[in-house]
Amino acid sequence: MNEIAQKKLELRKYLKQFLVMLGITAALLLCFALTAHAAMVTVDLGAGENSGASFGVLEALLLMALLALAPSILIMMTSFTRIVIVLSFLRNALGTQQTPSNQVLVGLALFLTLFIMWPTFSELNETAYQPYREGTITQEEALDRAQVPMKRFMIREIYSNDLNLFITIANERMDQQITVPDTQEGLMELDMAVIVPAFITSELKRAFNIGFLLFIPFLIIDMVVSSTLMSMGMVMLPPSMISLPFKIMIFVLFDGWGLLISTLVNGFHY
Repeated sequence: MNEIAQKKLELRKYLKQFLVMLGITAALLLCFALTAHAAMVTVDLGAGENSGASFGVLEALLLMALLALAPSILIMMTSFTRIVIVLSFLRNALGTQQTPSNQVLVGLALFLTLFIMWPTFSELNETAYQPYREGTITQEEALDRAQVPMKRFMIREIYSNDLNLFITIANERMDQQITVPDTQEGLMELDMAVIVPAFITSELKRAFNIGFLLFIPFLIIDMVVSSTLMSMGMVMLPPSMISLPFKIMIFVLFDGWGLLISTLVNGFHY
């Protein structure tokens, strides 16, 4: 009976929360409708082609599509993947549980990604977005121009064996006859469906290689502490409790954060 009463209380609680959220949503929709009716906003369907000052329906739809795809674009086509995986490996190697937290690691990875990708984003803005906003190029031309700096960045980071792998898969699955280009111009002609998976695979390989190198010094500290405790007869004392302060101290004394961040940033080819 107590369990049934508790479930009824939880059900009432969730029902109240649902009703409150429903009321807030209805109020927001009502306010939005009143504001839109009062403002009498007009929409220019030709924005982005003939007029650079207005914001049309097509541009709004494009913006919403980009926002929906932003997480995938961030993970698959930038330096974010390598950075966040390496930072996660560092936290596991130190053995600090949830310190730094996931929010801190993701925030640091985001700002480092923005710092590394800034030249690419600037070129994309100057060659594709700004001309499209001014109406000098069409949407298709803007998308073609936007691929150039992103392709150039990803191609510099791709291992040749990963590129060969996905070219072979594309030839087998799509009945194509793509050959491995020998020049930079030939690489730029490859499709994004080949470049993006090859890039992310190469990034995963680099991140795991860096993570392996990060684990080695901390693993040595754990082994030394464990053997020392065993030789002293302190078998019941957890070695991680003793090794953690030493790992943090050595990491701080050798400016581990500075070395790691500089290695990550300089590891990308410019």
